[in-house]
Amino acid sequence: MAYDPISVALKFGFLAVLYLFLLVIARSAFKDLRRTTSPAPDATGFHSAPGFAEAPGGVDAWLVVERGGGLERDQRFDLIGGLSIGRSKDSDVQIEDRYASGLHARVFERGGRYFVEDMNSTNGTLLNGATLKGEAELIDGDTVQIGDTEFRLEVQ
Repeated sequence: MAYDPISVALKFGFLAVLYLFLLVIARSAFKDLRRTTSPAPDATGFHSAPGFAEAPGGVDAWLVVERGGGLERDQRFDLIGGLSIGRSKDSDVQIEDRYASGLHARVFERGGRYFVEDMNSTNGTLLNGATLKGEAELIDGDTVQIGDTEFRLEVQ
């Protein structure tokens, strides 16, 4: 029972491609799992104040434009229901910034507190000048920078 050498090579080649495909899928899944973990509340390092009171329910909050993005300075975006920011027409706040991704970041409310999350953008998001990984809590006066566009959180 002799096998054709080309047939054997094709079988091994198919197995190699199959294992490579499974390796890429597994690596992608582990990468997604690592990305969803968030740091402990006191380990973010984004706020200089050691602690702050939890925002009471029913407060109004806005994202105010500081500069850039083809938006007017002091333009306000209400955070009721959250906002997505990016270059895409599907974003709630569409910005014209060459460093912004289509869906770059989102700002949302959870339990009376506000958070910003980088949506795995190519160039990243800065919170108070520090690189944001995943999501972090926002407090009044925090700045969120996407490329050359900068926003400030205003809570009343």
